[in-house]
Amino acid sequence: MVNALAVEARGLTVVRGRREVLHDLSLGVPAGSVVGLLGPSGSGKTTLMRSVAGSQRIRSGTLRVLGLTAGSRSLRARVGYATQAGSVYDDLTVEQNLRYFARVLGAPAGDPSRVLAEVDLEDHANRMVGRLSGGQRSRVSLGVALLGTPELLVLDEPTVGLDPVLRADLWSLFRRLADRGVTLLVSSHVMDEARRCDRILILREGALLADETPEGLLALTGTEDAEDAFLALAGGKVA
Repeated sequence: MVNALAVEARGLTVVRGRREVLHDLSLGVPAGSVVGLLGPSGSGKTTLMRSVAGSQRIRSGTLRVLGLTAGSRSLRARVGYATQAGSVYDDLTVEQNLRYFARVLGAPAGDPSRVLAEVDLEDHANRMVGRLSGGQRSRVSLGVALLGTPELLVLDEPTVGLDPVLRADLWSLFRRLADRGVTLLVSSHVMDEARRCDRILILREGALLADETPEGLLALTGTEDAEDAFLALAGGKVA
């Protein structure tokens, strides 16, 4: 049985080095939804996503993922994580990377071909990853996250460096996945992507400014687009 919340944080505090990056965060990510994690660079988005994926130690508070403590061994096959940098091998081709990670994850043999089509990299299957553009490399990392049958996808700025058509195609893919019951936590610093989400979490300097639907965010701030809404919240000017 799937929990009502795929991710639940209560009083989450994360320190990196000597700096407190996340400050007493409490939030929830509904199962089977597309939740946008928005905010400027340095707001703590990547640290929160690393925490959800289980690769970041937390200082205090609780973080539950699919009903278990974040980082639990049994979550490894249930959570797909695509980093902004792209955790793939430059000296392998796109297809070789996907086949390697499919074996590691125990994914079906046909999964590499499936995800090549989903991330629109079929024409680049035999190219070395080290020779790809930044946007193409990000899509390879996304393809790795899609291998198997993850229940939760944690995607750190998956559309950065992509042209508008491919960005739209990926958001359509995210919606199809959510319609199949997959939960997606997608970070972005592009505020206009907020309208494509079911809910929006806005971070600034490690604090949660808003947890709203796109419509609710605009109503809360009395604005007409997500960027103006963010500026209103950041300046403390709410209608």
